[in-house]
Amino acid sequence: MAFKQKETVEPSEQTLKISQFKKGRVRLRMVGTTPLYFNSMSVKTMRDLAAPKEKVKGKKQLTGMKHDPVREFYDSAYKKEFGETLLCFPAPGVKAAMATAALETENVSKASVQRLIFMPQTHIQIWGKPQLKTDIVRTADIKRTPDIRTRCYLPRWCAEVDIAYVQPTLSAYGIVSLLSNAGAIIGIGDFRQEKGRGSYGTFVVGTSDSGDDWTDFMPDGSSPQKVWDELMLEGRDVQQAAMDNPEYADDVTADLVEYVKSEMGRRFDADIQDIAAE
Repeated sequence: MAFKQKETVEPSEQTLKISQFKKGRVRLRMVGTTPLYFNSMSVKTMRDLAAPKEKVKGKKQLTGMKHDPVREFYDSAYKKEFGETLLCFPAPGVKAAMATAALETENVSKASVQRLIFMPQTHIQIWGKPQLKTDIVRTADIKRTPDIRTRCYLPRWCAEVDIAYVQPTLSAYGIVSLLSNAGAIIGIGDFRQEKGRGSYGTFVVGTSDSGDDWTDFMPDGSSPQKVWDELMLEGRDVQQAAMDNPEYADDVTADLVEYVKSEMGRRFDADIQDIAAE
């Protein structure tokens, strides 16, 4: 019995025509409309998570203080070794804000933002003079125990971010709009607008060519461009000096930190005397 030979298909008929994605890139400026709290995890906290301290009975603990406000202030800030500024912020945090803002934005999904937006930088530069600020917070335990948290706090701040995106699905105008929405309803840093209780870390958006034509104005009606120009003077040198000799954000912080300092000195001297007497 003879079998019918199968017809061969030309390779050209099997070839798929696949279009290559094109990428656009835009550099945008962010000017804070509310103060920024830094929320970096300290090296001490990471070490305690990696290798919890052993509990040794009868071992004398010098000072016995739960908090060191100045150390916690310094550790809470994201810092980099070189560049125009000392302070910085993780670029993925900005992308996350844009992705969350997509939930409240028409014609774009959170998943699309996560896939189609790229952050060429690992950290964005932050301008502004930092201050030391303490706040009462509630811990995550069942009793919601109150505690003191000390963080690096910027009353005024600005940043510049590079954003790459896939064309034609997204456009430069769409990126500006999405980042503006993130600045209005999400924010960055600790105690941000997204969380509900706080309204910190919000910002308006513009470009180097915006001049006075930004997407929005400051809460007091002033021009974001004017604020940007002023904050450009608060770069690495100003920030390093402020980190080395921190200013207090308010009177409550000043009173608390000075009390802790004096108490640490008193307890340290007492501990030394006890150890010497043993």
